Amino acid sequence: MSAGKIAPAEPISVKIPEAVRLTSRSRIYELMRSGDIDYAKVGSSTLILVDSLRRFIDARRSCVAAGEICDG
Repeated sequence: MSAGKIAPAEPISVKIPEAVRLTSRSRIYELMRSGDIDYAKVGSSTLILVDSLRRFIDARRSCVAAGEICDG
């Protein structure tokens, strides 16, 4: 990166419509209900924690790589 430029910050949370780009709306709500992904309510907004999504996806990637059946 050149001097004086700042890399864009990665968000710590995303709203549901952003998270839905990874899967379906109903699947996001299922994952929230089951506790597989963490979320927070801020006013009327529901925010999905990006680290939680990343951990969920990484766990699924690991079990697929190991030839296991992934739950969740």
